[in-house]
Parts: sequence; C-alpha cells; structure tokens
Amino acid sequence: MFRSMTLCAIFLAGASAVLADDNGHQKHACDGLPTAAQLTTLLQAAGGPSIGGLFNGTRMWAAVVNRAGEVCAAAASQSDPTQVWPGSQAIAKAKAYTANAFSLDSLALSTARLYTFTQPGHSLWSLGQSNPFGARFLNSPDSPNSGDGQIQGGLIFFGGGVPLYNTSGKIIGGLGVSGDTSCADHEIAKGVRDAAGFNPPGGKLVDDITYSGADGASPFTHPLCLNTKRNGIALGTEQNASGY
Repeated sequence: MFRSMTLCAIFLAGASAVLADDNGHQKHACDGLPTAAQLTTLLQAAGGPSIGGLFNGTRMWAAVVNRAGEVCAAAASQSDPTQVWPGSQAIAKAKAYTANAFSLDSLALSTARLYTFTQPGHSLWSLGQSNPFGARFLNSPDSPNSGDGQIQGGLIFFGGGVPLYNTSGKIIGGLGVSGDTSCADHEIAKGVRDAAGFNPPGGKLVDDITYSGADGASPFTHPLCLNTKRNGIALGTEQNASGY
C-alpha cells in the first residue's frame, strides 16, 4: 500500500527539465525526483531487521542528484538529524554523484560494484583523486540542503549509491545513502529506489551488491561488512583484525 501511494501520489519519474537562469546559463531542474520530505519518508519505510549492519538502516542520510550531478535534496531518516552520523551527509551526496556519474542508460553501476576496480593493483586505482568532494559544501545536520543546485562532486566506491531511471529506461540521476555499514547502506538505497519506482531497465537487482564468498570472486565484488544481509538473507560478517 505504501509503495502504491508513493508511486501514484508523490513521484512522476521523468527526464529532468533544462531551464535557463537570468544570465542565460543552463541549470537542470529536479522535476520528478524525490524532495527532502519524500526522502525521509522513504528512508523510514526502508529500515528494519532485514537490513543488518549496526543500526538496521534506521539512522541514515540520503541525497539525490539529477543527471547533471547537481544536488536536488538531502535528508535524514531521524526526526533529530544530529542523531545520524553528521559525516554521513557528505558521503551520501558523494555516493549519489558517483552512481550517476558512472552509469548510463545501458549500464546501471552501483557504487558497490566499483569497489574492487578501485583498490590498489586494480585497473581504476586512484580514480577517487579525479573529483574530490567540495569541502565548501559541508553542511550542518540542520541545513543539509543549503548546497542544492550545486555540483558537490566526490567519488566513493563502496555500497550505498545507485543510479535512478525513469519509466522509459533513461537515467535521470543518482541516489546516495550513508549512516550504517556500507553493505546496509546499499540495502537501504536499493529499497528506497525500488519503492520510489526508479529501478533500472533490468530491475532492482541488476546492479545489486555481490560478495566473493557468496557469489564467487569477480571484478565487481565487495567485502562483507559487520552483520551483512542481502535481500533479507544473512551472509556473514567482516573478518576480525589480525597481525597488528
């Protein structure tokens, strides 16, 4: 019922409109993408015991960017946003930017699937240095949207960022989620995208997180986190530290 109401009453997913400011420069609108209030509602509905991690995905930040990479909205799942890690707000924005920046109509690429590629000794090592997050956009928990309409950048290569698509299969932006383990972040991002009706053409699992132990090693795999669950199934936990 919640999903149906959300889809019918809140979202009309479509390509972002392009407007012109007073100087004739183009700026990309956020029409059809979630507002901050809608993000909070979606986050609160997505959390729960099936998510795993430290908090079962109940203390989250989310951010949405349009296809131009401009921030459209950011919000926390808690009524008191200071009780969600303040550092996760910037991470959510960077994940949204990354998922949008490296996905196409024909290729949905979640940030989780970029993990191995960007590790030392792999083909995209040091990619993160190409576009650091704009530190001038670090906002307090009480004013997360003060940087709306700006390209805040930042590249992050672990779970929690997913691209957003309209019903015609066109990419229209990205969603970033942070506030728990990176594995739990991915589960929440996946759930929010599905509930809002922004899945890729291949469906909600086409860019799902994969783990070496459960799926076999590949360039797209991600390490396990604490209390890792995927689609409600417990897969294990991160290994304890050793040797130091």
